[in-house]
Amino acid sequence: MPFIDREREMAFLQSEYDRSGSALVVLYGRRRVGKTTLIKAFIHDKPAVYFLATEESEKQNRQAFKDIIAHYTNNNLLQQAVLDRWEPIFQALLDFRTDRKKVIILDEFQYLGKSEPAFPSIFQKIWDSILKDQSVMVILCGSLITMMESQTLNYNSPLYGRRTGQIRLKQILFEHFQAFYPGKTRRELIEYYAITGGVPKYIELFDHSADIFSAIQYNILDKSSFLFDEPYFLLQREVNEVGSYFNLIRTIAAGNQKLSKIAGNLELKQTGLTKYLRTLINLDILEREVPVTEDNPETSKRGLYKIKDNFLRFWFLFILPNISYIESGHEELAMQKIRQNLVTNHISYVYEDVCLEKMWQLNAENQWDFHFDHVGRWWDGNNKIDIVALDRSGKDIIFGECKFCESKIGINILSSLEKKTESVIWKNTIRQNHYILFSISGFTDELIAYAKTRPDLLLCD
Repeated sequence: MPFIDREREMAFLQSEYDRSGSALVVLYGRRRVGKTTLIKAFIHDKPAVYFLATEESEKQNRQAFKDIIAHYTNNNLLQQAVLDRWEPIFQALLDFRTDRKKVIILDEFQYLGKSEPAFPSIFQKIWDSILKDQSVMVILCGSLITMMESQTLNYNSPLYGRRTGQIRLKQILFEHFQAFYPGKTRRELIEYYAITGGVPKYIELFDHSADIFSAIQYNILDKSSFLFDEPYFLLQREVNEVGSYFNLIRTIAAGNQKLSKIAGNLELKQTGLTKYLRTLINLDILEREVPVTEDNPETSKRGLYKIKDNFLRFWFLFILPNISYIESGHEELAMQKIRQNLVTNHISYVYEDVCLEKMWQLNAENQWDFHFDHVGRWWDGNNKIDIVALDRSGKDIIFGECKFCESKIGINILSSLEKKTESVIWKNTIRQNHYILFSISGFTDELIAYAKTRPDLLLCD
């Protein structure tokens, strides 16, 4: 699997390395998102020590770290020493001379704090007394977002204020997908993205499949496959009440997106859901979306909750509801349902997200004679518009539709969109409407010809 994207993160790490004196960077993000790959690419030409913490005791981790430093520095005395403190180990590493700044990586840092709650305080003292005034770069890396934030970033953490920078590594954007699968069409790329999202490990697993359905069959439907139980592993590491979170995500996947409907379905008070929703949003599993024209999104009563993670959305839509078929050895029945509903119930919605991402690219490329500063979806009780982009400082607004279907789209889609825009209330002054249509299968000749007479219309496939 090639090393793709992450140019900004690599540039930031390099800038921290190049700064005079010390640097302390916190790098964190969900499992499989490529943190270790990024680190290894960064340190390949630098004097560096990489230590992967485990869920063993602090003593066992300290012993393992001591052995790594002893081997790196070729220090036989350190190798044979029995130490009950971390400080002499870090000091031995600093005393070892190198021609360039050293890099120390403590991967899965949160496990050190989990086995010994005082470890963030221990490391704070090590940083202040041993590392801070030296030419050294330390990277604290972790995959448990909640624990990493509490141990390194939160105000109450002993390490608060020590870091010189932080990176929360996110999933790779769709615009880079062609580099992973250079031989696939745009339709195929969107199909793959709809399942794997931007998680490098998932992308790698799908690399050798002939099509999206064989990829699903081999990597998800097979009970022995890597991704069959992946949602359980993701949530078990991050939250205590796995069952409660599972039920919440399952309810949203079933189409209950309003807070009142979610609470009603779960037979809970709305206030009782707050902490669960907040946690899932912080983990990038859920997001709360409001019509883009709302002036106060935080207090809007029109908010809807949706599953943000493509793989989890697919899994809760198609794997969990059909788990009985799979467990009983009848995966073909689950696959039949996937084939029938994958595009309508899943890929078409992911395509909207791809188009929203494309909107920002078009904006940066000066596609319009203004720049919008907000883009999202819009809906009311009767209508839904896939894309609405606003210039809040001006009077320009863009309306768009996204169609992931087999046939080319025609003028009727534009006419329908124009009709729906009449329901959109935005500013009392006269506004300037613009239109954009996205279609994975292209456009009819009639619509293409008509678009040439409409400077306010853009076709994008």
